[in-house]
Parts: sequence; structure tokens; C-alpha cells
Amino acid sequence: MTKPSYIAMLNLLRANALMEERLAGELASVHGIDINEAMLLMHLARAPLNRLSRIDLAKRLHLSASTVTRMTAPMEKTGLVTRQPDPRDARLAYVVLTKAGLKLVADVRTTLESRSADFFRDRWTSEEISILAGFLARLTANEPGEPI
Repeated sequence: MTKPSYIAMLNLLRANALMEERLAGELASVHGIDINEAMLLMHLARAPLNRLSRIDLAKRLHLSASTVTRMTAPMEKTGLVTRQPDPRDARLAYVVLTKAGLKLVADVRTTLESRSADFFRDRWTSEEISILAGFLARLTANEPGEPI
């Protein structure tokens, strides 16, 4: 007999893949970024002074620091983020959200809010969505940062 936790985990992974597939094309075509880049910008928008170290971003995104470095390089070139050295520690640098990045975050959030309404519209009531949001929040309760 298959354990309910195993089925739940597989269904969450399938749901995640489905949501990413549905969002990926629109985020790329409308905003020019992918889902991970959108999440990175959203984390920066919520951070004090709109900045985080690459290590902190890596923890929040569940990626390696080198992956974050590769992600932010083109974003620096397009002016969405800048790099800010720490005046007290030459080894530490922050990724800082620019005004253009803040504007993009607001636009991406509008798109995500609209698409999330579309995604759940024919399957869930508002109460069910709130319950699901609460359950998912419990899964990530001890993780650093929230992008919302």
C-alpha cells in the first residue's frame, strides 16, 4: 500500500511542474525573465534595503551560490540588479535591486496574481485555496525568506 505522504509529495511535484510550465512562456515573452529570476527579484524586493548576499539568495532559492552568480550576471547587464561590495568585508558582496528591478517585480507580481486566479478558478473555492495556502506555508515554515 502506497503511503499518503508519498502520493502527496508526487502530486506536489507534478503540480509544481504544471504551474512552472504554464507560467514560463508568459514570464519569458512578457517580462523577459524565467521563474527563478522572478523569484530572485521578489526576494530582493522583500529584503531590507532591497539587497541580499548571494549566499542568502542561494538559501532562499534552494540553489547553489554559483548558480545565483550565473543568474545575476545577465540581470546586472540589463540593469535589474547591481552589485554592492560590503565596506567591512571585501569577500562579501550584495545583490541589490534597482529601480528598474522594482518596477519589473511589480509587473511580474501582477502577472502571477492574474495567472494564479486563472489556475485555480475552475477547480477550487476561495476557502479551499486559503486552506491549501496554509498547508503549503506549514511545509516551508522554517525556510529563510518569503517572496510575497
